[in-house]
Amino acid sequence: PSLSLHPIQRVFLGDNVTLRCHLPQLASRIQLCQDQRLTSCMDKYEMQDVADFYITTKWEHAGTYRCQYQVQKPLQTSEKSDPVELVVTDFSFPPPGISLSPGGHVGTGTNFTIRCWNKDYGATFLLHKDGCSAALQRQHPDEGGMATFTLFQVTPTDNGTYRCSYLIKGYFPLLSSPLGDNVTLEVTPTSAHPGAAVESHRNMVVAVAGGCAVAFVFIPLLIIFFLLTTCRCQRLRDKRHGATPRRPEAVQLQVPRSDSDCLTYVELQAAPPTTRSPAPPADPQPPTIYADVRTGGPH
Repeated sequence: PSLSLHPIQRVFLGDNVTLRCHLPQLASRIQLCQDQRLTSCMDKYEMQDVADFYITTKWEHAGTYRCQYQVQKPLQTSEKSDPVELVVTDFSFPPPGISLSPGGHVGTGTNFTIRCWNKDYGATFLLHKDGCSAALQRQHPDEGGMATFTLFQVTPTDNGTYRCSYLIKGYFPLLSSPLGDNVTLEVTPTSAHPGAAVESHRNMVVAVAGGCAVAFVFIPLLIIFFLLTTCRCQRLRDKRHGATPRRPEAVQLQVPRSDSDCLTYVELQAAPPTTRSPAPPADPQPPTIYADVRTGGPH
């Protein structure tokens, strides 16, 4: 189950309050108990999924409450709800004193300190901000009855009015004093350094100039690379489709020997057959004929 308090703002001695227990299912018994056991538990036996418990506050009602429920079939008891604190304010106790350091106007990022004190009755001090239902911080006092609250690196969202209260020493742990005097915090945005804008503009100009210089160097290199690659591809294409044919090997034909003195030697170029029309040679060479003609012999 879950438990809620109504009203949620500060409760004063003698006020009527409602503690509402919300159940996830219908239950035959709902029970509300105080952790400190200063008062007796309260029970409701109606079959329902929401149970309201009404209290007219006294000192003993200041405490921490939880609820739980029970079902019949099968007979089971639920876990207890999360705790809800009922803080009761008694105006018979004096409010605490308060101071702040540094002054109320500070720059963004400043650490801000609030001090609250009451030497006679304060057991625990609470720091409140106007507009917030719950206390921001809790601190135990030092031997002199003073508690110190620090807000670190404040921003404009911390602007507002702050007050303190304290929980009374003694038997009732959540019996509270009234709120004390207030202090106001105003956080102003820290102004930029006078030369920051000029420096930022100078850095931007340098960055743009550097980028242009890189572009002027890189683009011509890219064009040259593209042209070289295109020329190389063109040469490879020309070789593939119109290259100069390889010179065929020389074949030597020899006439059968009948008279060693009457031999004729001829060196012919033997060209292998091809199905492709050969391209004309760049520099055609005439056939070479070797002849040894003997004169004076019979023909």
